[in-house]
This record gives sequence, structure tokens and C-alpha cells, in this order.
Amino acid sequence: MGLLSFAKNIGKKLFHREEEASEKIATYIEEDNPGVNNLKVTVIDGVASLSGEADSREALEKAVLMAGNVDGISEVKYDAVTAPVAEVKVEYYEIVSGDTLSGIAKKFYGDGSAYMRIFEANREVIKDPDKIYVGQKIRIPVD
Repeated sequence: MGLLSFAKNIGKKLFHREEEASEKIATYIEEDNPGVNNLKVTVIDGVASLSGEADSREALEKAVLMAGNVDGISEVKYDAVTAPVAEVKVEYYEIVSGDTLSGIAKKFYGDGSAYMRIFEANREVIKDPDKIYVGQKIRIPVD
């Protein structure tokens, strides 16, 4: 089953009541990540369930991270989204206190100047490479 856990009380504030969450998160994903077609989002008790067809595994991963990095979401279920097999292997990483993208790049790639690779892989959830927050989950492309 496709399930990823998140820190529930951090992230982008999109809704005030859970009744609004499904529509607000779906709109947010569709605006920034057009790679998931027929997207449907259902939120119950802080768990977002996604369904639809992703153009690529990367589009699916980004949609999951976008939904999960929303304040009020603790888990994202995505087994109802169809997607092609991944072309690039990724690892998920949760930002901890003191992290920078260059520090994360050094940890994963051995080169802090490779931080743009991480930034580019997470543009939908990181708008500025200098503004990441503790508990935020990102994807790290690995070879």
C-alpha cells in the first residue's frame, strides 16, 4: 500500500476546517503539479487519500509531498494513483533542525554545491532554497 507519514501540525496552511481540505489540497496540487490527471483528494481525520493517473512517478511523488506538507495532514495514501515505473530512484528525507539544502546535498551526494539538484526535484514544495522548515519532507534523487 502506498502510504507516507508527515508531521501533522506544520507546513503550508491551506484550510481551516477539515471539510475544506479535500478541495483546497486538490486545487493546490493541480495548480503547481499538472502531471496528475483526474486527481481526487479525500481527507478524513488528517489522512489525505489521492486517486488519479500520474504522467510519471516523479509527478506522483511530488503530488504526495505537496499533500503531505500541508498543515493538518499526517499521512498520505496514494495506492489509488496509477503511475509508470520510476526512472530515477528517490529517497525521502525529513528536514531536521540545522539542515540546509547544501548540507543535505553534501550528505547524499558528497558535494554541497549539488543542492540545486535537490531544489529542482522539490520545486513544488520548496519555493526558495533558503527557506526549508523542520519536519518538511522532500525527495532526494539518488543514482
